[in-house]
This record gives sequence, structure tokens and C-alpha cells, in this order.
Amino acid sequence: MNWFQAFVLGIVQGMTEFLPISSTAHLRIVPYLLGWEDPGAAFSAVIQLGTLIAVLVYFRHEIVQLVVEAWKSLLQRNLWISDDSRLAWAIVVGSFPIVILGFTFKDYIESEARSLTLIGSSLIVLAIFLYISEKVSSKTRDISSLSVKNVFMIGICQSFALIPGCSRSGSTIMGGLFLGLTRESAARFSFLLGLPAIAGSGLLELFSLFEDGLGQEGILNIIIGIAMAFISGYLSIELLLQFLKKYGTLPFVIYRVILGTLILSFWA
Repeated sequence: MNWFQAFVLGIVQGMTEFLPISSTAHLRIVPYLLGWEDPGAAFSAVIQLGTLIAVLVYFRHEIVQLVVEAWKSLLQRNLWISDDSRLAWAIVVGSFPIVILGFTFKDYIESEARSLTLIGSSLIVLAIFLYISEKVSSKTRDISSLSVKNVFMIGICQSFALIPGCSRSGSTIMGGLFLGLTRESAARFSFLLGLPAIAGSGLLELFSLFEDGLGQEGILNIIIGIAMAFISGYLSIELLLQFLKKYGTLPFVIYRVILGTLILSFWA
């Protein structure tokens, strides 16, 4: 990989991480169409750190509040001392499914699971469930109304993102809609719930790459990829929130079905 490829893939990662269209699918299909080698699951996970930073910056006030309340709850030995502390610990609990399944199926995810056939199929299947969730959702609840059980259920949905093509944001937004969250609340919560998973996978893969020996060019490519993922990711957060308010998830459903069909028809 050269610096230009890292530049392009960083932009792709940032643009697609938060939109419910699967960043993994696009990081697989874009290099394929351009005649580049597959960047691999490790590089894809590492440049997610750029989108992690984007979330931390964009939602800095909410995140600081959650951390402060969680710390207070520890000091006072009452994890449910406030709505924010309850939400903070619920996010920790909701991260368990993707962490456990991610470690269990790590080798499969990084190898066989990156096939274009699986990615194309996953794009279409999740599109169907995202469409159903949009139709049946009451869209009346906000994040503060979520119970620990609710968050754990959304966490299970988030773990579907381990299947390339499903999309972490798409899976969590789907789960939030099934539980009656408004579209904006479902999207905002998908950002918050994804923080532990993105940080964990990104840092683990980064340490692994350093152990294998990156070299100066490899380090430069990662820095470029992370930087571009941060910039494009930050911009796409606001885009998604405003887009969902106005148009809902149907355009993403249509896009997923079209892309999945094209992959299965011509490239798989």
C-alpha cells in the first residue's frame, strides 16, 4: 500500500463508518474496483481509530458527562445513581456481545469472512431488516429511556457488524428502531455504543501491526488513513443525523440492495 491508497481508503472509511452502508464492504470493494490489493481486516480496524476520534470530538460534552457520572457512581457505590451513570454502565454491558464474539471468531473474520459473496449477501439481508425496523418502530423513545436490557439487546444487534457487509451503525440503528427509538436517537446511540468496540479492535490491531514490524512507510500510511478517516468521519456524523431526520433509512436500504446485487452479480 502506498500513501495515496491510504489517503483514499481513509476517506472511504470515514464516510461509510457511520452511514448504515458498511465501511467493511466499501473498504473491500473500492480496492477491488481500482485494482488494488485487499487492505485487510487489520488495516481497516486500525483506521477506524480516526472515526473514533471523530466521535470523541463531536460528542465530547455527552461523553465527558457520561464518564464523570460513571466515576461518581463508583465512588458512591451506586451504579444507577443517575440516568447518565446508568447509561454509561449500560454501554459497557452492551459492548460484551461484540467483544466476546469478536475474539471467538477473530481468525474467521479476518480471512474467509471477507469474501465478496458474503459481503453482497449481508448488504441485502440487513437492508431488509433495517426496512422492517423502520416500518414497525414507534419512533417515540429517546436514549434516556433505554434500560440495561434494552442496551444489551442493541449490543447483540451491534455484534452482527462482525459479519462484513452488515454495518455496525446499520445494525445498531436497526436495533434502536426495533426498540422504538427515534431515528436521531438510534443514530446518536450507535455512535456512543460503538466507542468501546472501535477503540478495542483498533488498538489491538495497531499493537499487532507494530509487533509484526510496520516500517516508516507503514506508519506513515496508517497516520494518513487515520487522519483522513477522522476528517471525513466528523463531517459524516452531522450528515447522517440531518439526513435521517429528513429522509429516514429508506435511501440507505435501497443503496444497500443495489450494491449487494451488483456485487453478487458481477464481482462475487
